[in-house]
Amino acid sequence: MARRGVRVFKREIRYRDQTIKLGGGTTLTRPVAQEKGVDVRIAIELIRYAFSEEYDVGLIFSQDQDFSEAVGEIKRIAEKQKRWVKVASAFPVSATCRNRRGINGTDWIPIERELYDQCRDETDYRKPQL
Repeated sequence: MARRGVRVFKREIRYRDQTIKLGGGTTLTRPVAQEKGVDVRIAIELIRYAFSEEYDVGLIFSQDQDFSEAVGEIKRIAEKQKRWVKVASAFPVSATCRNRRGINGTDWIPIERELYDQCRDETDYRKPQL
């Protein structure tokens, strides 16, 4: 049963060995989980919902520039449909953050890292909701 406004897409997690350099010149190799295809799924949904006129404002919590191509497509769709669509990129910033840029072609919404972390949704949408 899906919650209103939430669609769940499953992706397999692949494990790849990653070597980490430790102090004193030693290294440690461990399997690290890597998801694949999540960005593509998000881009497809953004474009599909824009085409279906299901939103006026899209908010992407990411700085991944791969989304800029989807944003360009969304702008072309909106222009053809003669309607207004805004896409924004929200991302954490702090004194230690190096990247202070949002996704090209979007409005940038920098959010203090502490507040950004407090907004995380820890819900496991794979489990039925009460």
